[in-house]
Amino acid sequence: MNHKNKALYSIFIGIAIIAGIFLGQTLNFNQPNNISFGHTEKDKIDNLLRYINEEYVDEVNTDSIVDAVVTDIMKNLDPHSVYIPKKDVAEADEELDGEFVGIGVLFQQYKDTFTVIRPLDNSPAKRAGIKAMDRILMVENDTLFGKNIDITDISKKIKGKLNSQVKLKIYRKNIDSIFTVKVTRNEIPIISVPAHYMINDSIGFIKIKTFSATTYDEFDSALKDLNKRGMKTLILDLRDNTGGLLKQADLIADEFLPNGKLIFFTKDKKGAVKKVAATARGRFEKGKVYVLINENSASASEIVTGALQDNDKATIVGRRSYGKGLVQREMQLGDGSKVRLVVARYYTPTGRCIQRPYKKGDREAYEQAFQNRQYNGELYHKDSIPIIDSLKFTTPKGKVVYGGGGIIPDVFVPLKNNDYLYRYRVLNQFLSNSITDYLDKHLKELSQMSEDEFIQNTSISEELYNNFKNSHKRKVNPHSKHKSKKGKENLMRMMKALLARDLYGTNAYYRILNADDNMVQKVFEIEKDSTHVTVE
Repeated sequence: MNHKNKALYSIFIGIAIIAGIFLGQTLNFNQPNNISFGHTEKDKIDNLLRYINEEYVDEVNTDSIVDAVVTDIMKNLDPHSVYIPKKDVAEADEELDGEFVGIGVLFQQYKDTFTVIRPLDNSPAKRAGIKAMDRILMVENDTLFGKNIDITDISKKIKGKLNSQVKLKIYRKNIDSIFTVKVTRNEIPIISVPAHYMINDSIGFIKIKTFSATTYDEFDSALKDLNKRGMKTLILDLRDNTGGLLKQADLIADEFLPNGKLIFFTKDKKGAVKKVAATARGRFEKGKVYVLINENSASASEIVTGALQDNDKATIVGRRSYGKGLVQREMQLGDGSKVRLVVARYYTPTGRCIQRPYKKGDREAYEQAFQNRQYNGELYHKDSIPIIDSLKFTTPKGKVVYGGGGIIPDVFVPLKNNDYLYRYRVLNQFLSNSITDYLDKHLKELSQMSEDEFIQNTSISEELYNNFKNSHKRKVNPHSKHKSKKGKENLMRMMKALLARDLYGTNAYYRILNADDNMVQKVFEIEKDSTHVTVE
């Protein structure tokens, strides 16, 4: 049986099983040796599952069989349609909902103990008196320390039902005391706009890391704040934003575009077209906009980017985006599980479909094509970005843009060998451990400083740098001697940013990193030369 027939057979059998499980058939199993199967494939599979349940010599979980088959069906459709088993639904929904029920602490496994890095502002944990660097030894009767500690399991134990109480046993090192505290769980927001601030008197910065149910409200609040501070130019950072809810992208793009301007349109398999246009509202229609993207910017982030590029509203800075232009719709399957199924493709205002090409059922090749960007030079050289002349489009002001796989930026910024955000991403866990160790020893003195004082006056000590470097020598050594100084500067900047994050939050983290960020610096170069319009 060839690959195509196998795929079709898998889909056919899977559909048969699903139909049997959810629609059901009434059979008489009083005489199991004499069962009469129906004539359709659906009847055969349905009856077989019932027969297995009734007569198979060992206990069998047919739910797991169905999960496996449905997952296989989705793999044979497209790269992004997905089946979510019942046990994973709550976790999958949290990011899109923009909240979860818990106590509100940032935590880390420090040595062998579950350690609070910082209680969130206005959180149940903070109201209950939990402080930074508290060790949580027990949740109810479950022990939370030891070599085999599992952060995921700990998180599940601390989460719970709204308004329910959880009893925690705490060790506080600075007073050498163990005590018990009860915390009432509440809704904790998952922040999707982790940073907004004024870089200077006229340029503001907003970072959006995902598009959840609360993203527009967060963005709107940030935009209002920056407008009050006199922002004339906005840097909108969508790097590493893998998407989320389409409606949130629509609402955010609307803030930049005049009434009636097309934001995007979708087309389903029947050819039905649905257009989404800007409304009369718009807080930043007259301001200048730069959008930062990279190879991990996908889906809803590409909708915003494409809408602003095609309407000549923004200058797009960075590297070609991921290339996901498929509209998904969620369907509940009746037993608590869900399917997120691709039902249409979306297009930018000029008519570009930015979905990367794929063959049905061949997800491995699809993912490999993305990974190949690291090896074919595209991340380092503009000329290596594939251009398809037949998919050339023109914006109202005459700018040429291309479809066929992702958003190609107006201004290309290569990934550099000393790009610390990229190089040290893999080191974050090791860096975080070193930072936590430093906080544990110096929290009292550090907590006396304001965020601005820390950013302006604090430098990472040679002691902290050398301790980390000696502990993780293989991973930190620079590639060559002439890069060692820059490598050290980058690493120390990342360490300072992580320390600021743990002390003050993510706004401080981005303020420090952006001061030496390649794409942000490129925006300043463009601003200095208003005639700069070509792609580098």
